[in-house]
Amino acid sequence: MISKKMEKIMNEQINKEMYSAYFYLSMATDLREKYFDGFAHFFEHQAQEEMEHAMKFYEYVNEQGGRIILEAIEKPQTSFKDVEEIFDLSLKHEKFVTQSINDIYALAVKENDFASMQMLDWFIKEQIEEEGNMDKALHMVRMAAKAPHAMMMLDAQFGKRE
Repeated sequence: MISKKMEKIMNEQINKEMYSAYFYLSMATDLREKYFDGFAHFFEHQAQEEMEHAMKFYEYVNEQGGRIILEAIEKPQTSFKDVEEIFDLSLKHEKFVTQSINDIYALAVKENDFASMQMLDWFIKEQIEEEGNMDKALHMVRMAAKAPHAMMMLDAQFGKRE
């Protein structure tokens, strides 16, 4: 059984993960409009991954006897200056999600909720990977931005994500 505080904060995280999916789909849409199909593919996969994260929280709350309460998902930004802005915003967003996961973990520690701590360990490791990937991608995009042919090659590389 999870506490009412833990149930509430995990419901909020479900919403944040779903927003993340929505945000990344918005980025993918903008990139497709700019004919960056490889980068768009990358963010479509990001969106799917974020929905999987939302479902992990959803399933956990259910397994622990909590109640899921779905709230409205905020409308994301819909247009972006360029690829660099998209990756910059993505890295900032992943840092926001990391802080949110850390806040949930801190509550689990405060409540001696060992089951939630164990479940959250996966998310902490995932966020280390997510931030690292976005940081690396942002640096690559910044380097390629000075050479259009390099940006096109990078776009093709990002399109190979499975």
